[in-house]
Amino acid sequence: MSRLTTALFASTILLAASAAAAAEPSVVVTIKPIHSLVSAITEGVVTPTLIVDGAASPHTYSLKPSQAAALEQANVIFWVGPNLEGFMEKPLEALASKAKVVELQDAPALITLPFREGGAFEAHDHDEEGHDHAEGEHAHADEHAHEGEAKPAEEAGHEHGHEHEHGGIDAHLWLDPQNAAAIADEIAKTMKAADPDHAAAYDANLARLKTRLKDLETEIAATIAPVKDKPFIVFHDAYQYFEGRFGVKVAGSITVSPETMPGAARLKEIQEKIGTLGATCVFAEPQFEPKLVNTVIEGTKAKAGVLDPEAGSLTAGPDLYFQMMTGIATSLKTCLSAQG
Repeated sequence: MSRLTTALFASTILLAASAAAAAEPSVVVTIKPIHSLVSAITEGVVTPTLIVDGAASPHTYSLKPSQAAALEQANVIFWVGPNLEGFMEKPLEALASKAKVVELQDAPALITLPFREGGAFEAHDHDEEGHDHAEGEHAHADEHAHEGEAKPAEEAGHEHGHEHEHGGIDAHLWLDPQNAAAIADEIAKTMKAADPDHAAAYDANLARLKTRLKDLETEIAATIAPVKDKPFIVFHDAYQYFEGRFGVKVAGSITVSPETMPGAARLKEIQEKIGTLGATCVFAEPQFEPKLVNTVIEGTKAKAGVLDPEAGSLTAGPDLYFQMMTGIATSLKTCLSAQG
């Protein structure tokens, strides 16, 4: 009888544990920087699944069958939006009917900027050809070097399938720590709605994360202060949020989007730009072949460096966002300091 009672008690404990585990939502996130913020919010409660892992880039990614299965089973899916993860649009429509799909480029209080076009930033070929950006162009509201007034994104967290237009929004939103804080707010809000039993944990994690983000902003500003007035060229135009927040000077990009590689005329134009700037730095990215950077600096005094805006070289987790951002600041300081 005693053994029977013990067995029944053990079974009850196992069933209760299984029920608790089942109650925890399945969370899927597309890219590493956002996955890091989600992981910080859900730490101690849920371990989110990452889609674009390793050194892969959302600009050139193809979904794997195992990841399609994860989308089907997910309760919550976080992505930036179609301007960045175009490969996700059809899978979300086909597979994520049961999930709450949160398009974070719509998060309230988020500051968004349009794609830069023309001159050192070549024209961006997107589906909104001829689209009037008068209502869609946004800029930082403080003393940053962007013209116009900042406009927070519209209501976020909508169900996938709600039709809206994003025009030419630059989707590298996370490279401004204040945007990261706005994204974190939306993540916490979504998780509390999906899993109210752990609302207190999500709130506590959010508070810790936002404190870290404020400290990060101060740290980066101090790191790059000695070199922030020195111009540099990047592989693709992913950095205007970082540029706007910290006052660094991106003088141009080899390409606007890695989906389209530049031609010989574009490479010559960038070489000429390096010549007018004098000695400078040209930054590659670990996800893409560095030979283009080596080509444009050939015969110039420019140096090559590496920036990692999508954290391709870092291990996923709650600390990744901070490692990525401090890594960008350190790389800028190291290369630009050497230019005298």
